[in-house]
Amino acid sequence: MHSSLEDINASIVTCTRCPRLVAYRAEVARTKRRAYADQAYWGKPVPGFGDPQARVLLVGLAPGAHGANRTGRMFTGDRSGDFLYAALYRAGFASQPESIGRDDGLTLRDAYITAVGRCAPPKNRPTAAELANCLPYLQAELGLLPNVRVILALGGIAFDYSLRALRNLGTPVPRPKPKFAHGAEVVIRHYTLLGCYHPSQQNTFTGRLTPEMMDAILGRVRLLFEA
Repeated sequence: MHSSLEDINASIVTCTRCPRLVAYRAEVARTKRRAYADQAYWGKPVPGFGDPQARVLLVGLAPGAHGANRTGRMFTGDRSGDFLYAALYRAGFASQPESIGRDDGLTLRDAYITAVGRCAPPKNRPTAAELANCLPYLQAELGLLPNVRVILALGGIAFDYSLRALRNLGTPVPRPKPKFAHGAEVVIRHYTLLGCYHPSQQNTFTGRLTPEMMDAILGRVRLLFEA
């Protein structure tokens, strides 16, 4: 049983439940990408980050191999994070529009960022068993973020596993299981689960997810918890 977010984060950082991910994150940290050859990689599971009084919890998939696995903070140091933090800044949730490292001074207001998986997976594809190993951490975070009213799921996997986390916590989930879509909304007791395309390059570079679409989703977040 975790007593605080700090306690959860300490457990996450030392987790070795998934041998494949332990080996991969360490190998990436050892070999590095040429552009970051002079940097020390984090190379460990990545904890959540943000405002403990947050009313919105953003849930991603997993750390990027040369993003959060390098910097040690969710959505920090890659193109997905560039897109996301710029949008959070425009919406008033972030203190600055970019995030390059965990000591860059960025703070979040009324938002907390986490992910279903905590280790960078090969080809960005964690297995179902690996995600199941990580799910208790998301459940613990939900239990220790008492003001959360909106869960913003970034992508279909985050949407599905957020539903599982709520169900495992004893929250009745609608049947049949709600389907992910950009802008999908599911009211589950005092939570609203909101779907959003993941801010990956394959979505943002192709126009599937635009800054205007992201701004609209974050505007909807505010309307939901300020209503």
